[in-house]
Amino acid sequence: MIWVTGNKGMLGTEISRLLEKNNITFAGTDSEVDICDPSALMSFANKQSKPITWIINCAAYTAVDKAEDDIENCRNLNTRGAANIAVLAKNIGAKLIHISTDYVFNGLANKPYTEEDDTDPIGIYGLTKRDGEIAVLEHNPNSYIIRTAWLYGEYGNNFVHTMLKLMNERDELKIVDDQRGSPTWSYDLAFTILSMIQNATSGKNIPFGIYHFTNEGNITWFDFSKEIYKQGRENGRINKDCVLKPCTSVEYPSRVKRPFYSVLDKNKIKTSGISVPTWDISLNNYLKQGIYE
Repeated sequence: MIWVTGNKGMLGTEISRLLEKNNITFAGTDSEVDICDPSALMSFANKQSKPITWIINCAAYTAVDKAEDDIENCRNLNTRGAANIAVLAKNIGAKLIHISTDYVFNGLANKPYTEEDDTDPIGIYGLTKRDGEIAVLEHNPNSYIIRTAWLYGEYGNNFVHTMLKLMNERDELKIVDDQRGSPTWSYDLAFTILSMIQNATSGKNIPFGIYHFTNEGNITWFDFSKEIYKQGRENGRINKDCVLKPCTSVEYPSRVKRPFYSVLDKNKIKTSGISVPTWDISLNNYLKQGIYE
């Protein structure tokens, strides 16, 4: 049986829907099982009628700006909670897939980050996620960590949702054009996670450790917005004209500096047999919203 922690978030919900669609037995928990309490985790595991063979940890503190003033809660979820889940997985003999982020890097690179590149987070969120990765592998080396970036999907607030809303309300928008990354549809990430589980379960050798997954290709937020607008009009998701103008990050100051370059190298996960859809095709599939119909 698979246990999905953080099952009410964007990715957790996507994974749960995909498991249901494929008739795979799973349990999903959110705040009702406190990942910061090892006894609560063990109690839940012991109550299950079937042995838990995989844990997918989607639980995280993701409010990047708020984290700067909420350090303890952020660390509890992203570092201590991740460590607790890793310990539990080891104790019950379950394999762990832990979700991480491009924010473990400083964003100053000029080529895609590999899994072996040095981490250097520039904010509390990235720091606690980096420390969570370290804790997971220290407590349970038989774990998979998947770093992702620029995630969007049906089940939570994200850039695509925001753009669709604003493009239907405003005549003009300014979008940051000096941050580069790879948009990632949450369905593609959920499908990748399930594929890794199925491949490993069928006996395929997928070494434990860190992997990168985003959709293929890279663009700026401004370029992403232009494609959202173009495809949104084509798919009937946007019903009015809206002029998009590029701007710099300086024009939109935030509590935390965002990485200017968040492109992740995906060669490692490709060699494990995972296909990586391009970002524009995945955006089109998302906007059509026919995946579960």
